[in-house]
Amino acid sequence: MAKITFDGIQIEVADGSTILQAARQIGGSIVPPAMCYYSTLKGTGGKCRACLVKVTAGSEKDPRPMPKLVASCITPVQDGMIVENTLNEEVLSTRKSIVEFLLINHPLDCPICDQAGECDLQNFAFEHGNVKQRYEEERREFDKIDIGQYIKLHMTRCILCYRCVYTADQLTEKRVHGVMNRGDAAEISTYIANSIENDFSGNIIDVCPVGALTDKTFRFANRVWFTKPVDAHRNCDKCSGKVVLWYRGNDVLRVTARKNEYNEVIDFICNTCRFEKKETSDWTIEGPRKIERTSVISQGHYLEGTQVADFTKRVAQEQYKNIDDLPVQPPRQLSPDTAR
Repeated sequence: MAKITFDGIQIEVADGSTILQAARQIGGSIVPPAMCYYSTLKGTGGKCRACLVKVTAGSEKDPRPMPKLVASCITPVQDGMIVENTLNEEVLSTRKSIVEFLLINHPLDCPICDQAGECDLQNFAFEHGNVKQRYEEERREFDKIDIGQYIKLHMTRCILCYRCVYTADQLTEKRVHGVMNRGDAAEISTYIANSIENDFSGNIIDVCPVGALTDKTFRFANRVWFTKPVDAHRNCDKCSGKVVLWYRGNDVLRVTARKNEYNEVIDFICNTCRFEKKETSDWTIEGPRKIERTSVISQGHYLEGTQVADFTKRVAQEQYKNIDDLPVQPPRQLSPDTAR
């Protein structure tokens, strides 16, 4: 075990853990953002530089500071290490530059992007970006292409995080897409004119932190904040069958895998569950999906008082009949200290 100090908080973590993993054990707003790291995918990290932190003391044996900012997602902890994130002005200033860099070629088409409302890049730019950009050159552009029966690729929006490549490598037997070319000509593409048609191809949509890979069955169907997410499951011989159903009225508009607080998929799901099971009768409903109050998805979805308890009891008794009765998350009771 290694003892480290992160933003003034001491914590003991397992040997071999990274700085980012240690920060996530603490939780809260001090956790560095991550656009390429994905805890459920091996080998990810070190691409986007969003999680840079300052190591002011390398270890107890060698307390010298590291000369440059380091990527917390790939830097292992050392006993006695002292790390600064939100307390370091150099880190915060550099993070603004990282946002500016990621947005150099991004089209800023949030009003028409299906990822709006659940986009990691939106959140990153809102929390750490500048109001204005200095970039005045032409942005690179790519044609929108179909890379499978269910997937549309908007390469113009891609930030080359490599998550989709790692997903295909680790979930499928034969990957047919990857990063082609180098430098500012690099792009995600399939080999020659292949399409992605394996049983788990839809997961590359879930892991994409921006709107580069979108679900063709959901494109322009609705804004995510008008839908209501519901946890559900079914017996599936290919995957866990644990999903989130996104309703508008009584219609299931899309099916996605469940994600944790860091927007990472917990259990990957198959294409059968994702694209072919969009009837309520196909699923066993567990109840409303817990959505953070700060998320735009929670807009107007809270119920007052005992309505939440009444709903939970009703779901336990039978499948609901009117999805409009479904809440997203019970109202959170604030303590006097929190309210202040």
